[in-house]
Amino acid sequence: MSLNRNEKEAVIAEVAAQAGKAQTLALAEYRGLTVAQLDQLRKNAREQGVYLHVLKNTLARRAVAGTSFEVAVESMSGPLIYGFSEDAVAAAKVIADFAKTNDKLVIKAGAYAGKALDANGVKSLASIPSKEVLLAQLCGLLNSPVSGLARVLAAVSEQKGGGAAAPAEAEAPAA
Repeated sequence: MSLNRNEKEAVIAEVAAQAGKAQTLALAEYRGLTVAQLDQLRKNAREQGVYLHVLKNTLARRAVAGTSFEVAVESMSGPLIYGFSEDAVAAAKVIADFAKTNDKLVIKAGAYAGKALDANGVKSLASIPSKEVLLAQLCGLLNSPVSGLARVLAAVSEQKGGGAAAPAEAEAPAA
């Protein structure tokens, strides 16, 4: 079904708004996927906060014009599904994870920080842990020396405490 001019402008405005606040764009060819598989992909995307949409390529090109995703315009051909995410890795991760189990979803390209990514670039971006995981790893890394020091101090205190407890008991009856 064809869209009239007002509907096309609304789609362009919506996609441009998503592109304006997103950090990452991932493009994948969905040819051969069933409706149920696409629904599952969309569900996964919603759970991760990814805006995932099948768009006409001409509308997508107009929507990303003037944004950092304009570098991916050359890759916008064929039946594509577009994933935009505010999280730097979420869109790439959703599409790459789904592509691992469904060989009909083919990663085509993407864009991050004003640079075009090929399929391998999108897969590499997807392999980076999420922000929450990186923060947890950083906290563990920062906590490691402190907890190590605490264990050493506890061991020293235990050694000295065992030797110091005997003289304290000996002094008590003498007083």
